[in-house]
Amino acid sequence: MKHTLNTLYVTQPGSCLSKDGNTVLVERDNKKVIQLPIHTLGQIVCFGFSIIVTPPLMAFCAQNAVSIAWLTENGRFLGRVEGEIKGNVLLRRQQYRWADHEQKSLNVARCIVAAKVNNSRLNLQRFLRNQSGTVNTEEVERQIYELARLLNKMENCQNMDLLRGIEGEAANRYFNVFDSLITQQKEDFQFKCRSRRPPRDRVNALLSFVYTLLVFDIRSSLETVGLDPYVGFLHTDRPGRPSLALDMMEEFRAPLADRLVCRLVNLKKIQGKQFVVHGTGEVEMSEECRKELIMTYQNRKKEIIEHPFLKEKMEIGLIFQTQARLLARHIRGDLEYYPAFIWR
Repeated sequence: MKHTLNTLYVTQPGSCLSKDGNTVLVERDNKKVIQLPIHTLGQIVCFGFSIIVTPPLMAFCAQNAVSIAWLTENGRFLGRVEGEIKGNVLLRRQQYRWADHEQKSLNVARCIVAAKVNNSRLNLQRFLRNQSGTVNTEEVERQIYELARLLNKMENCQNMDLLRGIEGEAANRYFNVFDSLITQQKEDFQFKCRSRRPPRDRVNALLSFVYTLLVFDIRSSLETVGLDPYVGFLHTDRPGRPSLALDMMEEFRAPLADRLVCRLVNLKKIQGKQFVVHGTGEVEMSEECRKELIMTYQNRKKEIIEHPFLKEKMEIGLIFQTQARLLARHIRGDLEYYPAFIWR
């Protein structure tokens, strides 16, 4: 039986998490909010500085391979508590060798970037199908053509610098028309360019937050199969940066995160009044907005799709671990190439 472990997201200020038997108890103002068996959890993510986690619960989670992470309200990573790191040492040693080998890294990274560009292109094509005849689509069509051109160019890419250049150009072209995908609430949700730290508009704030949720899920999946999430092939090593998790996230940005954000805005599930715009220009989401975003993300992961490589139906939440296992099989030599995820 395939089982998706849940992530417990704690967003309410003043929440207290403690151990109660074999369960995790969440209380606020001395009242129970939720109580979950430890075996159903994969990780706990706390947003904000006022959430308390008792030491007995930290030890209990560490013993049961449940990590606890703290983030700011906007999703910036602060710290993490986890137990003994377990994994296949032979697999990780091979992963490290590949990361130091230009051609091996290039082969994996090229599959990932090709999937990212293809998924971005499919996202734009899907938009055109749904909005045919209602908006000016000439610029979107042009960028779809350019993304296809970059995909063809990637086939003959023989070094990492060139590949990263193609990836950067593809991202710029995709985001140049991303504002077209926002068809409702244009007075509050306008997108000009990608801005990260801090996000300078509401759309960027939403995108960055969902990307953070993705990274945490992918990182846990990589650790589960024995890979080191900090040693990647496309993203270079940097202290504290989960490079391999960021590599794999590229496959899911457009079809999962970007599409989710556009849907929430276009269906008016999230509105402009749910944000605070500071004098510095930084845009901050309200607690209500974070809850809606997390709930929608969790529900999305429960939807069933067919995996394009394995031809098996599975929950979206299981795809992260499936991709991690496929990457591990490629590194072991069981697969000729890494079948990066292409959304259909």
